[in-house]
Amino acid sequence: RAHPPQASRHRRIAGTEHMNTETRERSKVNRLKSNDAGRHMISDYWDRIFSANERGAKVVWYNGAALNPIFQAAGLEWAHGEAFAARLSAQKLEKSAQLAAKEYGYVGELCSYARTHLGTAMLAKKAQDDVQSGIVSAEDQQDLASRLPMPNFIVNCYAGCSTGQQWDEITHRVLGKQIPIFNVSLPFLWGNGRDAGYLRGEEWEQATDYVADQLHKLIAFIEEQTGRAFDWDALRQGMRYIKQASEIRREGMAMCATRPTPATYWDWIASVAHINFLPASQELVDYFTTIRDEIADRVANGVGAIEDERYRVYFDGIMNWNKLGTLARVFAEHKVAVVAGRYIHNAFWQEPQLIDPENPIRGLAQHYLLCPSNHGFNTIKHFTRKDVEFYGLDGLVLHSTRTCRAFTGPQQTLAKMAQQELGIPSIFFEGDVADESFYKGEMLEGRLEAMLETIDVRRARGQAA
Repeated sequence: RAHPPQASRHRRIAGTEHMNTETRERSKVNRLKSNDAGRHMISDYWDRIFSANERGAKVVWYNGAALNPIFQAAGLEWAHGEAFAARLSAQKLEKSAQLAAKEYGYVGELCSYARTHLGTAMLAKKAQDDVQSGIVSAEDQQDLASRLPMPNFIVNCYAGCSTGQQWDEITHRVLGKQIPIFNVSLPFLWGNGRDAGYLRGEEWEQATDYVADQLHKLIAFIEEQTGRAFDWDALRQGMRYIKQASEIRREGMAMCATRPTPATYWDWIASVAHINFLPASQELVDYFTTIRDEIADRVANGVGAIEDERYRVYFDGIMNWNKLGTLARVFAEHKVAVVAGRYIHNAFWQEPQLIDPENPIRGLAQHYLLCPSNHGFNTIKHFTRKDVEFYGLDGLVLHSTRTCRAFTGPQQTLAKMAQQELGIPSIFFEGDVADESFYKGEMLEGRLEAMLETIDVRRARGQAA
């Protein structure tokens, strides 16, 4: 029989009061061990970036869509701006870049991904020009600027976000307009036509053709910048690896419908770099195979990702990279398994059947259009309903990402839909992607407690009926 909500709340709090943070996290969170095997892949990637100048390699800076298979086939080193900002934030190294951006005049409400990366661009340029900043110390400048080599050219390919579509143009200005730049325009998929739907309709086909044409032009631009012919066979092989890795990744995700879930949203966050921007290779396929196999083993043995799973929720919002460990712990303490979310489950080569390695451009174009913030509400509603039903979820947790309007825009409507059409509660909490000053931990814990009490009441009523 369900306990009264207030008693449940007091019991949950009393059960964790005496435990320190480290002990709580260790006892409650059962992370995938196979994620550890992929850490060197990330460090190897950044080592290649940081050593590019010494090796005489050409470097491209880019943001948004996963253009890296094209860059890899062209023999380039690719530095993803969002990835670098996320890395700095996760390691608590973002302050110097953000101070540099503030000194330059960028306000704190600007996308913190963009603000951090633009600050890094300023630091890199100042280090190259041997110019010191008034706010950021010379030591900080050298520490950050030495991490990211100046680009030989810049490529922008950003969907669903007006800031993202201007980000690289602003970077181009910050770097003195001396570096070549190419822009790939990705149209927003409104989904309002009579024949419109996810992966179908005239709008979808026209947008695919439009982007595919631009990708051919991008490749011509890269050939001009590198002075060599593009290696189409290398691109085909790279897309074979990506298709295999994404299929295996989706298999692992599907297994998480099991109760208790064998892996959480946070486990998939830990592997997002690999599927998003690391090199396409057999090692990538092997890495996701290891993850899938560990999940399958957990399913077979009834092993859960958190201790005593009681609730299952959906997470909507871009990741708060400063607080990954904190968020994993907070939810696990309350016996909440965060099973799925729009940012992870509806992005990053999420439709591998679209990839044709022999004719890769069309599949590339379509995946670039499938950014989870590049759809009208009907498609976002489709995503959420599908995931809630498939994974058997009890509620929605919406990360109101302070400086990401593109992701937070539809969230109020999404919460109403969940209540009215799916019959499940939602909560909002404030945070951000790369600026931890916006994080409101007390708000999250208080509202999470309230939502769990609501779920307990509904369960008790259902049992009584």
